[in-house]
Amino acid sequence: MASVNFDQEKCKGCELCVSVCPKAIVHMSDTLNSKGVSYAKVEEMDKCIGCGFCALMCPDVIIEVVKEAG
Repeated sequence: MASVNFDQEKCKGCELCVSVCPKAIVHMSDTLNSKGVSYAKVEEMDKCIGCGFCALMCPDVIIEVVKEAG
């Protein structure tokens, strides 16, 4: 299992992370950050496989993928 953390305030809403998620669990929020931007977030974290594609694709390096030992 993995955990994905987004720095919502630094997200600029480019949606590149959304396009590369093989499980289609990264989505844009319905709410806005302080910049007025809809930020990326993971829905259904239990389906995350921890591939890290979202973090690799992010041009602003705001995504952290943490794989839990198990």
